[in-house]
Amino acid sequence: MSKPNVLVVDDEAVIREGMRRILEEREYRVHSADSGHAALERLQQDAFDVVITDLKMPGMGGMEVLKAIRVLQPEVPVIVITGYSAVETAVEVMKNGAFDYLAKPFNPAQIVGMIEKALEQKNFMVHSSPHGEDLPEKGFDLFIGNSPQIRLVYRRILQVAPTDSTVLIHGESGTGKELVARAIHSNSQRQGRPFVTVDCTSLAETLLESELFGHVKGSFTGAFQSKTGLFETADGGTLFLDEISNICLTTQAKLLRVLQEREVTPIGGTRPIPINIRLIAATNRDLKEMLRAGTFREDLYFRLNIIPIQLPVLRERKGDLPLLVNHFLSKFARETGKTIRGLTPGAMTSLESYPFPGNVRELENIIERAVVLTGGDLIRPENLEMTGAQSLACGSSFGAVPGTAEELKESKRRIREEAVHPIERAFVLDALNRNGWNITRAALEVGMLRPNFQALLKKQGISVRDRSLA
Repeated sequence: MSKPNVLVVDDEAVIREGMRRILEEREYRVHSADSGHAALERLQQDAFDVVITDLKMPGMGGMEVLKAIRVLQPEVPVIVITGYSAVETAVEVMKNGAFDYLAKPFNPAQIVGMIEKALEQKNFMVHSSPHGEDLPEKGFDLFIGNSPQIRLVYRRILQVAPTDSTVLIHGESGTGKELVARAIHSNSQRQGRPFVTVDCTSLAETLLESELFGHVKGSFTGAFQSKTGLFETADGGTLFLDEISNICLTTQAKLLRVLQEREVTPIGGTRPIPINIRLIAATNRDLKEMLRAGTFREDLYFRLNIIPIQLPVLRERKGDLPLLVNHFLSKFARETGKTIRGLTPGAMTSLESYPFPGNVRELENIIERAVVLTGGDLIRPENLEMTGAQSLACGSSFGAVPGTAEELKESKRRIREEAVHPIERAFVLDALNRNGWNITRAALEVGMLRPNFQALLKKQGISVRDRSLA
């Protein structure tokens, strides 16, 4: 396999040299450009697998480079490097098509890890179908997102769909577990057969067994007629058991027997009925923890967990946020007959800061509410009624609407500093320890100018005379 081509664009020679050394050690072929214009010349001459560009450069900046790449080599993932003062532009960077952004200071492992993810996504986008086109329409029309995390889910769906293997989908509420199950069914050989969904949280134990396995007339009080179970209803197709962690141990044992024997006996019946189904289950709980607690059968777990799919939470794929917001804005503007031009920068910043405990479903509710309640053509921060971890999101009291723009900005700055401080301190100390507390070598290793690295030391109150911190 040929070495991946990486183009590094930065006006500082020390950064370019540091990146070259880091990447060449890991078998990348590294090219560099000292300006945006020089980068465009290279892009017109050579093909690259990944481009890394600084955001702030004299003349043509990283944003212009990014936009140009979207025209010259649109399939190439672009990683944008930002300084502390430029982190707030991350939303704009992602809107303009960047694969991801990385804030300074960063360490070699971070940039290498991001490049590997970018290459993985590029490879998937090119080879996910015979001709390199986009994902198939069947089952994917309701998926919104192009982040590395959600792309991995797309790939797993396409890998498992043609098989009959049992799938266990793990994910928090609101991450789209049923969408994944439907996409698997729609791209399988069973696509023309029934897709039957069972919400295991909505039925009592006795009713759930009756729903799943069916019953014969007179088998229990109230069974005035025989009922076909959902296993039979789904015969030839797919049965999706949502939130399977809510099934009691008794029903778990019966479910295990059905999966082992591939036949079901209705409640009160004596004759087993053969079934031909593909089973997909989903859970928002940690089943391994339930195994340890004795509330979930180990043998059933291993029967279900043949092909696991882990869905990312929204707070881990914030790069998809602009796409999701635009999708929901268009949807609810169309439904309400309103003309909505978009969000103000302040509103988008509020969403970027919010942890979304309810994931995509919560975002959809927030946007619908904002569209319905706004009196103008722009969604503003005061239109976003966000609950949950509101104090972290907006710097206000729990569940409150954010105050002035300045209060919101100051609160966000304070929260960000509190979160970054220990990480930044560990980063500096690790670099010093690896380089014998030599500032010049440490700065070069992490790709920073020596004065900038010294500024971090001063900010953290670290002196090279005091190695007791090591």
